[in-house]
Order: sequence, then structure tokens, then C-alpha cells
Amino acid sequence: MTTATLPTARLAALGQSIWVDNITRTMLESGTLAKYIAQLSVTGLTSNPTIFEKAIGSGDAYDAQIRALAPKGLSVEQVFFECAIDDLRRAADHFGAIHSASGRIDGFVSLEVSPLLANDTKGTVEQAIDLHARANRRNLFIKVPGTPEGCPAIEELIFRGIPINVTLLFSREHYLAAVNAYTRGIERRVAAGLDPFVNSVASVFLSRWDRSCAKVLPANLQNTVGIAMAGRILKSALDFHADARWQALAAKGATQQRVLWASTGTKDPALPKCLYVDALGAPNTVDTMPEETLLAMAQVGNPQRAMPTDGVAAEAALAAATQAGADLVKIADELQIDGRDSFDKSWHELIAKIGAKVQSIRAAS
Repeated sequence: MTTATLPTARLAALGQSIWVDNITRTMLESGTLAKYIAQLSVTGLTSNPTIFEKAIGSGDAYDAQIRALAPKGLSVEQVFFECAIDDLRRAADHFGAIHSASGRIDGFVSLEVSPLLANDTKGTVEQAIDLHARANRRNLFIKVPGTPEGCPAIEELIFRGIPINVTLLFSREHYLAAVNAYTRGIERRVAAGLDPFVNSVASVFLSRWDRSCAKVLPANLQNTVGIAMAGRILKSALDFHADARWQALAAKGATQQRVLWASTGTKDPALPKCLYVDALGAPNTVDTMPEETLLAMAQVGNPQRAMPTDGVAAEAALAAATQAGADLVKIADELQIDGRDSFDKSWHELIAKIGAKVQSIRAAS
């Protein structure tokens, strides 16, 4: 099978950007990321505290840099961001040509603000501006959760020209809150005479829906909600951008906030590894895949035709889940809170592991 005929290439041919949901220093230094770009149609990547907790907390790939930073009196959080920014600068440079060739639409990497700021709008804005300036890469997204406290920060950051990856979205309501925050930021830029072209993606988490609904739904409805929710949100995104409000901004040079499908790997070994990614191909969207899922997609994936855009099948599946006892509004809000708490936990574990390494190095010296 040639590179051009791989399932990943067929998925990209539908108009979807394939990103890898992972970053490690080893991936950068071994040439693995470069191989994914050249052979598997990968055009961007995402990171989160859990990914960095695994990358930095295990092994010794970051020890030399931590050893160099330890005597400088930095906080443990500052040490982490120095390590993470170094990785993401290098990754951003890998995607620089893609970013330029796509007209600044694709080729992004993502760095998340501290999850501990999820309920702090002002703190989120300040840290996002600082991180983006320090990274000094135009193709770097700052990830901000689309929580009630996060959306005002998203609006303000877009107004200030900071590219944002809105994370932890689960439902149509979450998506609409995020895309409206983005749009308000663009409208403020237009009113202020600023360039309306500021990039953003709205990251919708999918597989967690099916894990959460597993105990409620009968066998014939298992693993149907995540893909159906994607169909509902895709229709909502298309409707939003067809509206006169958005069209007026587009005429002035604004670019759409693309929908990004996240949490697209399967945890249940009984499920096909490509269950989600096969079904979620759609033009002008992104799918960020765990590394294991990306490799499985390249080998055994079978991407279907582009997702339906009318939402009819999606709404039928969601109606069936609701009738079977799944309270989708309640579950969506619980998933957002649980996702925030999960990143908090990974953050604390990450900081503890780096802190132990810093203390060990300082003691030895």
C-alpha cells in the first residue's frame, strides 16, 4: 500500500485535517513526528496535561533540561512550561510549511493553560497571553476550556489576537457557547479596526460519551451516542456559519472556527480501534487521534464517505438514547466537569513528578 492509498490519505482527501494527540521529546528527536507528517498525512498535533504527565514523568528524556533549570530558582510550574514550550516550538517548526501552504488554517500545535485556572477568567487570559508570547510561534494554539468561566476568556483572547483551541466541549450547547465567544471576539476586532483573521478550533470530545452512557443504554444502543453527538454538532456548526451574522464577518476576512473531533480512540479492546475516526470524516474539520489510533488507522482504517450534514440520523440516534434513559444535558455537563477534574489530577501528578526531580537534582548538586 502506497502512502497515497493509505486510509489516512483517504481521510485527508475528504477535507479533514489529521492531527496526532501526543507529543514527547522522543517523538521529536527520533524522527517519528517527521515520519507521521511525510507518510500518514498528519498536519498538526495536540497536547494536554495527561500527555505531558506521561512524557515528562516517566523516563529521563527531560532530565537534562530539568537539571539545567533547577538552579535558576524557577517554580515547578515554570520548569514544566519551559520544557513544554521547547517541545512545542520544535513541533510547530515541523508544521511551519503546512501552516503557510494552508493559508494559516492548518499546521497548528496546542499548549494548554494550567487546568487550575479553569474557574479563573482573568488568570486564564493573563497566562494564555504570556505562554503564547514566550512560545513565539504563530502556529501555536493556546488551549482554554469551554467552561462558563472559560468562554469570557476565549472572547477576550480572540479579541487580543491569540489563536485558541477551545477544549472540553461535549454537547451542541457547549459548542454554541464556544463559537459565540469566538465570534464576539472577532466582532470586537472588526469594531476596533483590527484584522478579523484569528484562528481557532472547537474541540468536541466523543468517546467519553459512550463510556458514560454504557450503563444506561441497552446493547443495541451501545457506542452510538458519541458519533451521533458529532453529527448534531456538525449540523449546528454548518448552520451557524451559514447565518448572516457570520457571513458578514467572513466577507471582512474572518475565518471559521473549525470543529475538532477529540477523544477519538477506543478504550474497550472489543471495539474496532478505528470506530470513531472511520465515521467522522468531514470537510473543514479536524480529527486529533491518539498515536495508537493514528497507527491503527494507517493499517486497518476504512474511512466512510463524508459525514451526513443534515443531522437526521444523528437526531434519531440521540432520541433513542434519550428514550432509553440517557439524560444528555446532564451527562454533557458532568462530562465537562469530570474532564476538568481529570486534567487537574494529571496536572498535580505532573507537578509532583517534576518537583521530585528538581529536588533530587538540587540535593545532588
